This record gives sequence, C-alpha cells and structure tokens, in this order.
Amino acid sequence: MFDTKEDRKKMESVIERFRGEMKKVRTGRAHPDMLAGIKVEVYGQFMPLNQVANITAADATLLVITPFDPSSIAAIAAAIRNDQALGLNPADDGRVIRVPIPALTEERRKEIVKTASTKVEEAKVALRNIREDARKAVKIAAELSEDVKKRAEKEIDELTKEFNDKVDSEFKTKSDDIMKI
Repeated sequence: MFDTKEDRKKMESVIERFRGEMKKVRTGRAHPDMLAGIKVEVYGQFMPLNQVANITAADATLLVITPFDPSSIAAIAAAIRNDQALGLNPADDGRVIRVPIPALTEERRKEIVKTASTKVEEAKVALRNIREDARKAVKIAAELSEDVKKRAEKEIDELTKEFNDKVDSEFKTKSDDIMKI
C-alpha cells in the first residue's frame, strides 16, 4: 500500500507557512507580526526587526518598539517608513518608537485582500507541486499493482483537496476580518 503520511506532513507545513503569512497581513488592528518582514540595517548588516528590538501592541491602534540598542532607533524608524506596503509612519522619542496604525479605508481594505490573495495562490501552487511529486512517485513504484496506484492517486487528490479547502477557509476568515469595519 502507498503511504501518504509524508505528503500530509509536507502539506501541513505549507498550511503553517500560509498561516504565518496571513498573520503578517494588516487588518486594522495593531499586531507585532505586522512588522515581521521588516529588515533593519544595524552593525553593517540587515537583520530582522524582532532581532534588534522588542515589539508590543500597546492597544488596538498602536505598536511600541523598544530597541535593544538605542542607537539603532533611526535605522528602525527608517526601515518601517521605507516599507510602502505597510503605509506606516513611526515616531520616536529617543527611547522607544511608536507606530500608530491608521484606520483602513474601504479601498485600502480591498487592496490588502487582493495582496493576501497572492499568498493564497502561492500556497495552492505549493500544494499542487507536492501532489505532482507524490503522483510521480506512485507512477514509478514498480511493486504496486494498477488498482493500488489508482487508489493512491485518488487518495493524493483527496488530500490535496482537503488542504486546498483549508487554505480557502483561512483566506475567507482573514478577508472577512480585513473587510470588517
């Protein structure tokens, strides 16, 4: 019998990566993961923001960034300002950086949903690639009979559909959250 456990693990990792990407998508509420993709130039190299500062959500509309090294405040603020996709304008007082999260307009919400939909397509492509690799493995498995191969292919297709449905469900939840005022 053909074993799909390894394929299931690969697909689950795609879902986890997708969930991580969805956490980064801005919904109008402050969340430290919003800044997860920011790279800051400190000490002559680019480092993720969470490695040079502590990020907390003071309330639903404000992120507070406390740098581990106060001399890196200007670089952190510049890195956040330079990320046009976020559209944030940080302010610093010499010790901490405050990042107010502005309310989203209807147009901006639709733009964010559209951007998030590209992540959906990336996840589905990754799932299809896993499916194709599994189907190739079934085809070249000489020890399997034709009936077992057909059953295995059907099982792989069902597994792919299950994980595609999970991606769609996660995206629907996120897009509803984004569009909610």
